[in-house]
Amino acid sequence: MPATAPDPSTVLPAPPPLSVQAERLIQLGVHEIGGLSAEEIRTFAAEAGAEGDGALLAVHPDRAPASALAPLLRRDGKPGFVVVDMPDVDEFAPSALDLPDTPLYLVTGVDRGDHMANWSPDEALPALTEEDRTPLVLTEGIHWVLQQPEALERNLCFMTIGSRLRKPNGTLDARTPALWISNGTGRDGRERRNAPKVGWCWWNNRHTWLGFASATGRRG
Repeated sequence: MPATAPDPSTVLPAPPPLSVQAERLIQLGVHEIGGLSAEEIRTFAAEAGAEGDGALLAVHPDRAPASALAPLLRRDGKPGFVVVDMPDVDEFAPSALDLPDTPLYLVTGVDRGDHMANWSPDEALPALTEEDRTPLVLTEGIHWVLQQPEALERNLCFMTIGSRLRKPNGTLDARTPALWISNGTGRDGRERRNAPKVGWCWWNNRHTWLGFASATGRRG
């Protein structure tokens, strides 16, 4: 696999305090998408307390799927979108990892994985496992950018290989989800240039501008 080293200049600050994240989700209407009340989100954040600060607050993808969250993303005033050739985006489910069985949960130690840029998913997954890290699922990646838009930068975007699509025959689809910034080319349309984009890449391909987002763990 490519030899790379972490670049400390690209280390992002921790997500905002949970109380701030809760209000952000409420402002965006994510609680309504997830069938939750604003008070439920505020209470969860309050009960997690200071111990939860530094973690990412996420709504379970069974409640708030990627197709509903992606349009809430914003960059340069432009809404996020899912690429047209990914109509099955919500069928990409957690793979080889368990999410807390709760509507709301915390994701700890999120990292964009810049040092793995130009690795393939096939190369990155065992390396993350060896580091005792867990790859983000797609909805967690979207939640992260909703809270910290700066987590998505040109040439510093990321894949979320914790989500995979299993075919009817039991094999895994070769596509893997990622978040990046549209260039406004092809079927994206020129009007979407610089908009946040949910797309996919092949499992065995490398991309110099895509890292691998991961976390140290999750808790409900």
